[in-house]
Parts: sequence; structure tokens; C-alpha cells
Amino acid sequence: MAARVELVFDIVSPNAYLVWWPLRELLDRYEAGLDVIPVFLAGMHRLTGNAPPMVRDAAIKGKNEYALLEMQRFIARHGLARYRMHPQFPFNSITLQRMLYAADEDGRGVTFAECLLRAVWEENIDIAAPEAIGAAVAAAGFDAADLLSRAQSEAVKQGLAANTDRVVARGAFGIPTMWVRRAGKPDEMFFGKERLGQIEELLAEG
Repeated sequence: MAARVELVFDIVSPNAYLVWWPLRELLDRYEAGLDVIPVFLAGMHRLTGNAPPMVRDAAIKGKNEYALLEMQRFIARHGLARYRMHPQFPFNSITLQRMLYAADEDGRGVTFAECLLRAVWEENIDIAAPEAIGAAVAAAGFDAADLLSRAQSEAVKQGLAANTDRVVARGAFGIPTMWVRRAGKPDEMFFGKERLGQIEELLAEG
């Protein structure tokens, strides 16, 4: 069985965008699969006591400035020139995440996540405008009205909350968290886009 990587995903995280494309390229090279796990990052933070780095590290002189420098280095290294910080960041992602959960139920979570990443972090669509979200989703071949309707259902709301609880129970505390799954071997967890080299080492082992 080919290796697979599970990616904990919330569109509100800039790192969800930054890790996505290098991870996809890496998995393609090793013919490994990708699964997204839709979660609500704010819920993860509440459960773990974590906070966004810009908030958590605000009082530490120089740390956020250095983090920004490392982000720019990562963007340059991986050719992520289309990335644009969203002017509405940090935004409430709960509806988009519920739509992603519904799409993932249909087996199209990866495609939907990729659609959101382009729309939010490259095109900077208006998160508060349902018509902008609907147009982006429809352009990727999804029924926006159907997904939005399902996003309001109790089953999807509870499903997203359960996903959030489960990843925290597995040890996740932020994004990007990834688990590498290989046949006959225990799952291995990695946190941070800087861990792609370590993931590649595992994939190379087979």
C-alpha cells in the first residue's frame, strides 16, 4: 500500500497555503496520497491553550520579525510568488470549514481545499461575501448552494467539531500538522512546514 499523508487543515492558516504546494509536489514524487482533515483552528486553540504565533510571541522582542523573515525565505525557496496575505486575516473560517467537511464527505476534500487556497490566499476573495465564495467554489466544479446548505446541518457541524477533538487527542496543537501513514508502521506526526525534509526521509524509506 502506498504511503499517505494526513494534513490537518483550516483555510484561515497562512501555513495551510504555504505547506500545500511543496507537500503536493513531494507526495507526487513519491507516489504518495494526501488526505485533508477539516478542523476548526480556533477550536484547537481553545482545547490546547495554544494561540496564533503573532499573538503568542508578541511580547518577545524580535521573534515575530524573525518568523516573518523565515516565511519569506520559505516562499522564495518554494516559488510561492502568488501568495498574498489576506487583508481580512484573521477571519472566521467556520462556514468554509464546514463546506470543506461536506466536500470531504463526497471524497473531494483535497480538490475543495485547493480551490479555497487559491481563492483566499492568491485572489484574496472577500470572505464576508457569500457570492464571492460561491463563485470561487462553482468555478472549481462544486455545487456551492448544496455545500452551503449542508454546512448548516447539525451533522456537518458535529462532524467538524469531532474532527477537531480527534486531532487534538492525537497530539495536534496547530497547523500544519501532518501524519505520515505507511503500511505496517506506526503513524508519525510532524508539525510545521519546515518538516517536509523529514517527511521526505520517511517516504524515501518506503
